[in-house]
Amino acid sequence: MTTAETPSPGGAVAGVVDTADAATAQLDGTWARDVRWWDVAFTVIVVLSALALLTADVRGTALAVSLAAVAVILVGYLGWGRRAARTRDQVTAHVYLVVAVACTLVVVGQDALGTLLLFAVFTQIWMLSEHLWAQVVLCVALAAGTALALAFDPATGRVEPDELASSAPQMGVALAFALSLGLWTAHTMRQAERHARLVDELRATQAELGRASHEAGVLAERERVAQEIHDTLAQGFTSVVMLAQAASADLDRGAADAARERLALVESTARDNLAEARALVAASAPAPLQGGTLSEALRRLAGRFAEETGTRVELTAPEALRLSSADDVVLLRSAQEALANVRRHAAAAAVRVDLRQDAEGTVLEVSDDGRGLPADAPGFTEGYGLRGMRERVAAEGGSLEVGPAPGGGTRVAVRLPAGASPDGPATGARATTRAGDVR
Repeated sequence: MTTAETPSPGGAVAGVVDTADAATAQLDGTWARDVRWWDVAFTVIVVLSALALLTADVRGTALAVSLAAVAVILVGYLGWGRRAARTRDQVTAHVYLVVAVACTLVVVGQDALGTLLLFAVFTQIWMLSEHLWAQVVLCVALAAGTALALAFDPATGRVEPDELASSAPQMGVALAFALSLGLWTAHTMRQAERHARLVDELRATQAELGRASHEAGVLAERERVAQEIHDTLAQGFTSVVMLAQAASADLDRGAADAARERLALVESTARDNLAEARALVAASAPAPLQGGTLSEALRRLAGRFAEETGTRVELTAPEALRLSSADDVVLLRSAQEALANVRRHAAAAAVRVDLRQDAEGTVLEVSDDGRGLPADAPGFTEGYGLRGMRERVAAEGGSLEVGPAPGGGTRVAVRLPAGASPDGPATGARATTRAGDVR
């Protein structure tokens, strides 16, 4: 049953969504199953009506006409109505309903027992028709026609006013009941279909959000891996290339011992790069932080930088820091990127790395005495490395400053908030190390 505004569940059978577990598909499946019970109920009502006519006082022509009309209803349903209930073809449905209403009035005109068919025909009007105006018109026509048929006298060929006055109120009640029940049922089914469609839309939205979240996660992971590669493997390969070039130059000028030292550094750097690659594949902590503290990792980083570049490095850092593992990674990667920029651009003779904690948080400063920032520093464009460093720091709620160092050169300062270090600044000795002492 449905109204003109909204197709019935069965009306959506031809357009069932492809998703097997969609709510509307489930509703359509329920309709297809229920239609079979409508077939059984209709057949039972028609057969019982025919039996009632056979056992009543209807005889002769009246009985023959009545049984013929019942047979037409049954054949019409098997030929048109049953198919319309499944395909929702409205032309077929309304042709059948007109035939059913007309034949019902014929049976009622022969005997009042024909009113038993009203149970089936009223119901089929709401079940098969999908237009509210057609449903109301057919119900009114059936009720009014039944009242006239009950008042019709075959002997005189006239409608008896007294009989009409008696049957009209009865059929008025039947019409009111049919309209009320039909409209309420149609409204209920319309709400069920609306809810099913809303569930489908919700599922589609959830699926779309899931896809969008997955895509965002993939992009974020790609960005993270790209940044990790830039901060570790790319810098390590740069060191290997520079050391190999230096070793080649040493061999050209006959300095075999110096070349051997360079090759040893190449091997050490390559091993560190391999460890970084394995840590990256395993998605674990950076290799320098595995089994050690941030201060130890910075000391090794500063020592290798000094050996590879010949630049004097001064490192100042507490022996023990109260930091989260995420902050350790951010500070280590920031130091690596800052030193890589010194190697590429600064042409510095000395670099200072200072790590400290105070009440406000943790600060890492890397300053050099090199050529400094370009003259147009206010319009200075950050490269991929500095952008990645800024994003890392911002993700931990920190800030990054890049500017001129006191006395010349460049200063890079990373500040992380104290929230990640609830125990406050670490206590203990601070280690000050120069290039020759860093190992």
